Amino acid sequence: MTATLISGVSVELNAEGFFEKPEQWVPEIADELARQEGIAVLTDRHWQVIRFMRQEYFSRGSGPTVRTLGKASGVSVKELYELFPHGPAKVAARIAGIPKPRGCI
Repeated sequence: MTATLISGVSVELNAEGFFEKPEQWVPEIADELARQEGIAVLTDRHWQVIRFMRQEYFSRGSGPTVRTLGKASGVSVKELYELFPHGPAKVAARIAGIPKPRGCI
């Protein structure tokens, strides 16, 4: 676990860059997290997925899989890969400030 400063906010990340304490996440750091993932601008569709990821994590205790994202978030699997090209569930989880979803490699 490493304390890291992102956009002026101190957060605890694990070795893979996922939040250890999702309650430390604030929306203001999402843009910086996205840039670190190679996403220049977060659109409304990105935010739809980010909000869904956080909602699922806090209601179920784990982030959703890509399959669940594609079925329940309102964003198709094809679009998820366009929005988050390097692995939608994994990248969206990092930006959303939640731990890595179960099933992600």
